[in-house]
Amino acid sequence: MPQLPPSVETPFIGRAAELARLTGVLDRARGGDPRAVLVVGDAGVGKTRTLAEAAAHATRTGMTVLTGHCVDLGDVGLPYLPFTEILGALATDDRLAPALAAHPAVDRLLGGGADGSRLQLFESIAALLADVSERSPLLLVLEDLHWADQSSRDLLRFLLSRGVLQLPTAGAPAHRLAVFASYRADDLHRRHPLRPLLAELARLPAVDRLELRPMADAEVTRLVRALRAGPLPDTTVRRIVERAEGNAFYAEELLAATTDTATGTGEPPHESMDGSTPALPSGLADVLLIRLEQLSDTAQQVLRTAAVAGRRVEHDLLREAVQLPDDELESALREAVGRQLLVPGDRDTYSFRHALTREAVYADLLPGERVRLHRTFAGLLTAAGRRGGPPGSHPAKTAAERAHHSRESHNLPDALSASLEAADHAQRLGAPAEELSHLEAALELWPAVAPADRPTTPGLDTVTLTLRASAAAAQAGESHRAVSLTRAALARAGTDADSELAARVRYTLAGNLMRVDSLKAAFTYSSEALAMIPAEPPSRTWVWAAATHAMAARYVGEDEDAGRMARQALAVAERLELADAQADLIVSLVGLDGHNRRTPEGRDRLRQARELARRAGNVSVEMRALFNLAIGAYESGALDDCLTWLSDGLDRASRTGRLSSPYALELRYLQSLILYTLGRWDECARAAAADAERLPAAAGFATGPALYVALARGERSAADRAQALLDGPSEWMASLVAGIVLTDAAALRGDPEAAVERVHGTLAALADGAVNQRPDVGVRLAALALAAVADAAEEARLTGDAAGVRRWADTATELLELARTTADRGEDGTEQGPEGLAWLARAEAEWTRTASGPDVAVWEKAVTAFAYGDPYERARCRRRLAQALLAAGRRAEAAEQARAVRETATRLGAAPLLDAVEALVRRGRLAETSPAADATAVLTARENDVLRLLARGRTNRQIGEELFITGKTASVHVSNILAKLNAASRTEAVVIAYREGLLAPEPT
Repeated sequence: MPQLPPSVETPFIGRAAELARLTGVLDRARGGDPRAVLVVGDAGVGKTRTLAEAAAHATRTGMTVLTGHCVDLGDVGLPYLPFTEILGALATDDRLAPALAAHPAVDRLLGGGADGSRLQLFESIAALLADVSERSPLLLVLEDLHWADQSSRDLLRFLLSRGVLQLPTAGAPAHRLAVFASYRADDLHRRHPLRPLLAELARLPAVDRLELRPMADAEVTRLVRALRAGPLPDTTVRRIVERAEGNAFYAEELLAATTDTATGTGEPPHESMDGSTPALPSGLADVLLIRLEQLSDTAQQVLRTAAVAGRRVEHDLLREAVQLPDDELESALREAVGRQLLVPGDRDTYSFRHALTREAVYADLLPGERVRLHRTFAGLLTAAGRRGGPPGSHPAKTAAERAHHSRESHNLPDALSASLEAADHAQRLGAPAEELSHLEAALELWPAVAPADRPTTPGLDTVTLTLRASAAAAQAGESHRAVSLTRAALARAGTDADSELAARVRYTLAGNLMRVDSLKAAFTYSSEALAMIPAEPPSRTWVWAAATHAMAARYVGEDEDAGRMARQALAVAERLELADAQADLIVSLVGLDGHNRRTPEGRDRLRQARELARRAGNVSVEMRALFNLAIGAYESGALDDCLTWLSDGLDRASRTGRLSSPYALELRYLQSLILYTLGRWDECARAAAADAERLPAAAGFATGPALYVALARGERSAADRAQALLDGPSEWMASLVAGIVLTDAAALRGDPEAAVERVHGTLAALADGAVNQRPDVGVRLAALALAAVADAAEEARLTGDAAGVRRWADTATELLELARTTADRGEDGTEQGPEGLAWLARAEAEWTRTASGPDVAVWEKAVTAFAYGDPYERARCRRRLAQALLAAGRRAEAAEQARAVRETATRLGAAPLLDAVEALVRRGRLAETSPAADATAVLTARENDVLRLLARGRTNRQIGEELFITGKTASVHVSNILAKLNAASRTEAVVIAYREGLLAPEPT
C-alpha cells in the first residue's frame, strides 16, 4: 500500500510537568527499575498525545515501543485484544521475533498453538516481555483501558502485581521495562468493571498514577494561537478558550471549525461569533461533524464506513467495505489524514484521531446506512473467517466482531452463530465472564431466529444453552446470576422436557441454590430431581442427582438420608467409572462419617477425592476437595498444612480462570483468615488490597479478615465497612464477617447492649433456612459480647448497682450457655477444634469476671488455649490475666504479662490493645508513670474533650451542648472514661486524670 504523507504536527503545549514524570520513569526503566504509570483524564484532555510524546522520547533514547489498543464493541468482549496487537507487532520485528519464538505458549493469542492453562499463558507473556527487555529497553503502551475486556484486565493485573514489575531474583538481569496505560476518567461510572482493577493497581509500589487535569486558560490560549499561522482576534481566542474548558481536543476542534469556515482572514463568520446567535452547536459532536462535512463526499463515505468498523480498521478490510478504486480510496484517506481525523498506524491500519470523532461520525449515520454497513462488515468477517481470519487476527476477535456487526445489521441467525463461536473461544481461553456475555447474547437472540436458521449442533437447545450460561456465571463468581439462569432453564424446560433433562435442570438449580445459602429450596429441587430419574438402569444423570441430593440433605439436617443416598450413589459411580462423581461423593461422606475432615483418616480420603477429580478434569469437584482439605487442617490447628492446601487450591483456580468461583472465594477468605490468625497482619491487609472491589459484589466477605485487622488497629472505618457488607444481597459469609466485626466493635466501645443484640441478630441471619441453629461462629461471638458484658458488670459492682450486676450476670449466663453448646456440638455435630475451644475458654473467663471478678486460673487457661497460633487473642487474654494477677497482689507476674501484651500489640500495630495495657500499667503502678504526652493515648481525642469538661463540673447535657453531641452520646463517653481509668465516679475519674497527667490544671 502506498505510504501516505505524515499529518501536520499539533504543537505540544501545557503538559511539560506530566511529560517530565513519564520521561523520568523511562530513564529509570532503562536502568533496570521497572515501573508502570496509569494515565487518566477526560476524553480529549490529551492522554494519547502525552503518551505519544513519551513514546517518541523512548524511541529517541533507544527503547522499543509496543502499543496495544482496547476497542469499544458494546457488550461484545474481545479477550486479550490489546495484548494480541502487541504480540502481532513483536512477530513482525526481526530483532525481537526470536524472543517470541522462545515462548510458544503465547501463540494461542495469535490464532495458533495448542490450548494451555490460563496461568501458563500469563506466565509466558510475562517471561516474553522480560526476555524482550533484556534485548532492548521496552515501553509497553496500553490505550483506552476503559474498554478493556475482563481477560485483558486480569492479564494486566498479573503482569503488574506478579510479573514484569517485580524485581528479579539474585543474579538475574533487571527488567528494563515501563508500562504506560491510559483510560478515560469520565467513562468510569460507579460500577464500571475497570474501577476495582484501578483501586488494586494504585496500591502497588511500582505503579504510579498520572492525572491529566484540564489545562489552564493561559495554556489553552497558547495552544490556540500556536495552531493558527495568522493572527487571531482576541475575542475569537477568548471564546474558544471559554468553550474548550481546558480540553485541548475541544480547543483544536473549535478552532478548526471556526477558522476553516471563515473567510480566510481569521475572523469568524458574522452569524457564528458575534454573540447574537451560537456560531457552532453546543455539543462537541456537532463540532466534529462540521469538520466531517468539510471533506469531499468520497472522504466522508470512507470515514463513515470506518466508524462502523470501530476505532481502528485494517486497510484491506476498509477497502473491501467501501468498494472504491485504490486511487480514490487513497485520495480520500490522504484527505482524512491531512485533516487529522484519521491517523495511520502500524500493519496497514488507520485509527480515528480521537474516539469522540468516531463516536460522532457513527451517531450521524442514518439508520438504514448503519445497518447496511454493519451487514457489509459482517459478511467480510464471515468470509475472512472461512479463510482463517484476517492476517494477524485471532479467531475469538473475528467471531466477536462478526457477532457485533451481525446483530447491528439485524442478521440474527449469523449473530447467533457468531456469539456461540465467540463463547467457545472464550471458554477455551479461560475467560468465563466473556463466555457468559456471549452466551447471554445468544440466549437473547435465540427466540428471534427461526428454528431452521439456528445452529444444528446436536443437543443444542435453549435449555442446555441456559444451563451452560449458568455454569459460566458460577465460574465467574456470579452466584445469584447462576441461580437466575438456572431458574430460566427450568421455566424453558416446561412440562415437555424429557425426564433426564428435567432432572439435570433441577439438580443444577439445587447446586446453585446451595451456593447462595438457599438450603431448603435446594433440598426441594434435589428431591424433585431424584424423583424424575430412575435409579435403574444406572446412569450418570442419576448419580449426579443423588450426589447433589446428598449434599442438600446434609445442609438441612437430614444426615441419615444424606449418608444412605451418598453410599448408594458412590457404589453406582464406581460401577460406571465416573471418577468425578466418586470424588464428589467421597467429600460428602467425609463430612458425614466419624472420620471427618479434622482427622488424618478423613484428610486421606479427601486427598483421594482430589486426585480422582483431577484425573477426571472436573475442576469444580477438585476445588471442593481442596477447600475441605484446607478447612480441615485449619479446624485441627494445623495452620501450616492449611496454607499449603490453600496455595494449591488458589493456584488451581488461577490456572483454570476460576478465581471468582465459590470455592475459590472461600479459599481466599480462609487464606486471609489464616494470615490474620497468625499475626501476619500486613500480609493480610496487602492481600485484601489486592483483591478489594475486583471481586464480584457478593464476594466482599473474601477480604473480611482484613476488617478484623483494621478494627484491631483502631481504624474507625472498619465498622462502617463491615456494615456495608450487610447492605448488599443476603450472603451467609457476609453476615458472618460483619457479625464478628460489629460485635467486637460494640464491645471495644463499651456498648454491651449493642454487642449482645448483634450476636442474636447475626445468629438469626446465619440460621435462616438452615437446620443447624448453632453455627460454629457462635462461640466466638458469645465470647466477644461477654467481654463487654463483664465490663458493664464490673462497673455496676464498683458503683454498688446490685440490680445491674444481677442483670448482666443473667445475660452472661445465657451467652456462656450459647458458647458451651456450640463448642460441644458444632455445625458437623462434633466438638469444635482448637480454635473453638480457645474461644470457649475465653468465654468461660469472661463469665467468671462477670460473676465474681478477675480470676487468675481461668485466664491462664484462656491464654494457654490460644497458644495454638493466635497471638492477638492470646495477648488480649494476657491483658485480662495481668489484671487478675494485679487484683491478686501478684504484681511481678502482672508486669511480666503486661510486657508480653505490649510487645505483641506493638508488633501487630494493635493500638487499642496497646492503649489498654498501658492504662493498666499506669493504674497498677506496674512501671513508671508515662509522661503526660504519652498518657493521653489512653483516651481518644473526643474522650479527652469530654474529660476536660468533666473537670469543669459540666453535666452530660452541658457537655453535649458544648461539643455539639447528644447527651446520650456524652454519657457513653463518660462511661468509657470511667472504665478506662478504673474510676468509680466522675469525681474519681478527674482525680485520677490529674494524678496521671491526663489533665493539666487550668488557670482560674
